[in-house]
Amino acid sequence: MSLIDALRFARTALTAHRLRTFLSASGIAVGIAAVILLTSIGEGIHRFVLSEFTQFGTHILSVAPGKTSTHGTSVGAIGSARLLTLDDALALKASRYVNHSNASVVGNAEVRAQGRSRRVTVYGQGPDFVRVFNMQVAAGQFLPDDDPRNPRAYAVLGAKVRNELFGNASPLGATLQVGSHRFRVIGVMAPRGQVLGLDLDDTVYLPTARALEVFNREGVMEIHLAYRPDASIDAVTEDARRILVARHGREDFTLTPQQQMLDTLGTVLDVLTFAVAALGGISLLVGAVGMVTLMHIAVAERVAEIGLLTALGATRARIRTLFLMESTLLSTLGGLSGLGLGAGLALLLKTTVSGLPVSISWAYAIGALVASVLIGLAAGVVPAMRAAQLNPVDALRAE
Repeated sequence: MSLIDALRFARTALTAHRLRTFLSASGIAVGIAAVILLTSIGEGIHRFVLSEFTQFGTHILSVAPGKTSTHGTSVGAIGSARLLTLDDALALKASRYVNHSNASVVGNAEVRAQGRSRRVTVYGQGPDFVRVFNMQVAAGQFLPDDDPRNPRAYAVLGAKVRNELFGNASPLGATLQVGSHRFRVIGVMAPRGQVLGLDLDDTVYLPTARALEVFNREGVMEIHLAYRPDASIDAVTEDARRILVARHGREDFTLTPQQQMLDTLGTVLDVLTFAVAALGGISLLVGAVGMVTLMHIAVAERVAEIGLLTALGATRARIRTLFLMESTLLSTLGGLSGLGLGAGLALLLKTTVSGLPVSISWAYAIGALVASVLIGLAAGVVPAMRAAQLNPVDALRAE
């Protein structure tokens, strides 16, 4: 019996019981579709979250007060032995690897202008903020390069704050009151929308030193360094550590490269994607059980046929091959159907559900398809061996 004859024999055996074949293949197809659909959502979330973080740039080193390895968590806002200051930011900017340095502080305050008021997030930032985080100004300018210790009382508005306080009127040159302090509006930021739940348009930007006065703080919350793309992160980190240790006398701060955070986040998201793939795999396992049942039934129903094949000269190895080929063909058909169904549902979700990040992970899709073929082989092994071991005389007598 040639390979073509064997394939024809397996196809005939499957088409002889169309409903049973359809139900068994459907079990595999549903499992494959579940794996593809769930991993597509997981992969979409993975890419969405990473894109949210990387849109501000990737060559950034964050410096926070407090030593996490000794205190467990950063205690910069409450109990650091020595706070980070604007002078620390200026010293770090002198590093040979650093292009830009930005000291920041954030808080919540009521802002008033044109007889209207809002409570918004207020950021204290330096003039390098837009260069460190790739931000764009829509009108006017960002905070000028003043003396960081004594900057002018200027403010830059987020797009939403500008619309809420000034409507269609131009805010440039207007007076903005933040708490008990007055500032001159010199710019409006381009709309950025929400990033991980944080509305970047409902904000006001002040010079860091002025924001420290508004919030009655002595030290900044964080310093961000944008370093040269060709510089090694280890070299950047070590140089920043050297500068701060020389200023503070000891390492009472925490250096966190953004790439390290992205790697950790990527690992967590990979585990999430694998977990949802495992959930889909449960459906695939159920389909595999159905296929094993089908192949056992097929052997029981075709005892006489097996005896006839043996009587005509088919070897036990050929009998095993025929049943293995039948189960593999069945699982492959189910896998291909599930691949098409899962990809179709993922694309349908992507086009119909706005805001839901969906991205087909073809690695998982191909892996699921290969798994379906292996399931077919595994499901057919025991029934095929059982069929091959039948005595031809007893098998023919069963007719």
